[in-house]
Amino acid sequence: VSSTDRIIAMSFPSSGKQSFYRNPIEEVARFLDTKHADHYKVYNLCSEKGYDPKYFHYRVERIFIDDHNVPVLQDMLKFTASVREWMSQDEKNIIAIHCKGGKGR
Repeated sequence: VSSTDRIIAMSFPSSGKQSFYRNPIEEVARFLDTKHADHYKVYNLCSEKGYDPKYFHYRVERIFIDDHNVPVLQDMLKFTASVREWMSQDEKNIIAIHCKGGKGR
């Protein structure tokens, strides 16, 4: 299994009216719970907004990166250390990473 097999890139898991054109948060949670139960962690790179981490069993880490900007080195090091630790705990562990649109940050 390569590390890219364990990384999911997605757009922001949304609720309310935004869920009509972005990932509905309930559907994202259902997918992750079905395919990767107890073996996923979500990384929110969107500084603009967040959501209730209960949807993902409180396995959400937030790195505040402004849209169309690069992260500060300290935040990148924190992020990579967290991912490395999570991935090394179990070979079944995966990460789901997102910003707003799923490709910018």
